[in-house]
Amino acid sequence: MERHTRSALAAVAGLALIAGCGTEVRREAGPVTAGAPTPVSGAVLEQQFEQVVKKVLPSVVQINTDSGLGSGIVYDDKGDIVTNDHVVAGARRLQVTTPTSKTPLSATLVGEFSANDLAVVRVKNAPLTPATFGDSARLAVGQIVLAMGNPLGLSGSVTNGIVSALGRTVSSQREGAFPGATIAGAVQTSAPINPGNSGGALVTLGNQVVGIPTLTVSDPQIGGAAAGIGFAIPSNTVKLIADQLIASGRVKESGRAAIGAKVRTVIDLRGDVEGVGVVSVTPDGPAERAGIAPDDVILSINGAGTSTTTALAEALAPLKPGQKVKVQILRPDGARKTVTLTLGQLPG
Repeated sequence: MERHTRSALAAVAGLALIAGCGTEVRREAGPVTAGAPTPVSGAVLEQQFEQVVKKVLPSVVQINTDSGLGSGIVYDDKGDIVTNDHVVAGARRLQVTTPTSKTPLSATLVGEFSANDLAVVRVKNAPLTPATFGDSARLAVGQIVLAMGNPLGLSGSVTNGIVSALGRTVSSQREGAFPGATIAGAVQTSAPINPGNSGGALVTLGNQVVGIPTLTVSDPQIGGAAAGIGFAIPSNTVKLIADQLIASGRVKESGRAAIGAKVRTVIDLRGDVEGVGVVSVTPDGPAERAGIAPDDVILSINGAGTSTTTALAEALAPLKPGQKVKVQILRPDGARKTVTLTLGQLPG
């Protein structure tokens, strides 16, 4: 998270994942291949970079709170700015500094959706320049992108890299007022992302914002960030959530699958993680209709183990509301059972 630089919650091949927060990669999409490259001279590419920076950087702002700083992107001409929820969660004071403002501008929280680590803040009566958000579904591995934000408080910084992979599922840990998030379909990029970049812009050479840089990887062997492994929330997810927050302050159609139960990680008498225990179920919700009850322990969904609440969230992240799944549960009497559950929608 950009307010803090604590290490992350998990390890993948010896790597802990941090940034805006920590993350653990659980799933990934199949390979995506970019089209044949068109030779471009260094001078032409340099001109493209300069043109993108000139066009998009005025839309990238710095967000200061009573506990730290992050970045944001001007979303519309009404003063709405989209950012990461972990940048603003629990903040008592919000201030926005634009590339042209001489003094910080007071901002208010419009709404937040922590499940996707997204929030919208608003600045009134200020000359802001909205960015153009592109279609993240059209991204290709190998595509050049720029990351814009305020790393380590260095306002208006720009780094470059490529789209390294698509369709990642990453999770961040709870920190302060931010409860953590699991993000499906994340864009992996080699463009350096550092503390302060969270909430900024991942931009194509066509001047379009295609993601919000959110997480990076920390290598415990070197005691810091691993170069060239960062993750961004795809722009299509950003638009889906931001439009609803701006309209009503909450998210009604999240597109995120849910089982309709309150859960907690269960530890056995030896201190080993046993699974995800059901604390309560939503009346007439998906879990109850499938025959799942309080004190049951969820062991897997469609064969994917759910040893912790984070693992459960990651198993659900790529699934869709209305989809039928096989859920293996452990009853209080020790009996194991597999039930069919029709997924509901995660409420805002």
